[in-house]
Amino acid sequence: MNWLTSFVRPKIKALVGKREMPDNLWNKCTSCGQMIFHRELEENLHVCSHCGHHMKLSVAQRLELLFDDGKFQEIELPEVTADPLKFKDRKRYGDRLKEAQNRTGRKDAIVVSHGKINSIPTVIAVLDFSYMGGSMGMAVGEGLLAASRLAVAQESPLIVIPSSGGARMQEGILSLMQMPRSIIAADEVKEAGLPYIVVLADPTTGGVSASFAMLGDIAIAEPGAVICFAGARVIEETIRETLPEGFQRAEYLLEHGMIDMVVHRRDLRDTLARILSLLCHRDPPAAIVPIAANGKNAQNGTNKKSAAKNPSAKSAPARRVTDRQDAN
Repeated sequence: MNWLTSFVRPKIKALVGKREMPDNLWNKCTSCGQMIFHRELEENLHVCSHCGHHMKLSVAQRLELLFDDGKFQEIELPEVTADPLKFKDRKRYGDRLKEAQNRTGRKDAIVVSHGKINSIPTVIAVLDFSYMGGSMGMAVGEGLLAASRLAVAQESPLIVIPSSGGARMQEGILSLMQMPRSIIAADEVKEAGLPYIVVLADPTTGGVSASFAMLGDIAIAEPGAVICFAGARVIEETIRETLPEGFQRAEYLLEHGMIDMVVHRRDLRDTLARILSLLCHRDPPAAIVPIAANGKNAQNGTNKKSAAKNPSAKSAPARRVTDRQDAN
């Protein structure tokens, strides 16, 4: 060992210092196990480029993906009692809430925003799985009611994107009460004649799947999403039988008529835009002009007189309606 290795090199290393590498440059696919560079993953909307597995997407990324130009406005949600039961397991429920709030920067697991999709005013409610597994407690119930009331007030469609493990056990019966309350929220939108669309993300389970998540006028799911009430392992242990391959996955539910479509994340915005354009079509209805059985206009003389009196009047597009009385 000469003086270069024993003296000079340590001095250089001490001056330069060890360069710390970020720990999030590479992400491992939870399905195929392949390592994916973080920039590639973001460009692919957190979809594995090797196997097509849809990884979890943050709330902000979902909203930016769906709204026009990524512009939206988040609304303030009603406050609820933080720890009504003073629940404690291995840790106090209040401490768990604080940890989740510090980690996510959110008050609870639901975010409600409004903006435009294909220039159509739309309200979107998203459950954040990173906040205590997206579990549904009183705050989520209040958030869903706030979203439905905003949609009704704006006469806008409501899109709900659940990603949840179900009801929040730390709130006990108060959490289970949010199931009927969330159903009321969905019914308010439907009774107003507005579209209620659900996009089922992975996972959608438990009390969430047994309430508002399965009530959409149109039910869309991301590929491979787990959608169920009880887990496959619990069912197998209960009935002591092996479940079919792909059981409780989005594709299985589509084959058995439980959902309407499975849409890749890159196509989700365009699909929602087309659906909203159809359901929210606001053009005036066409005028109905009775047509006799012989194919002649039953109101031909009347129309000519009206046109003569008002030559500047424009005729409305007509639909053919057979006059059964004339036919008889």
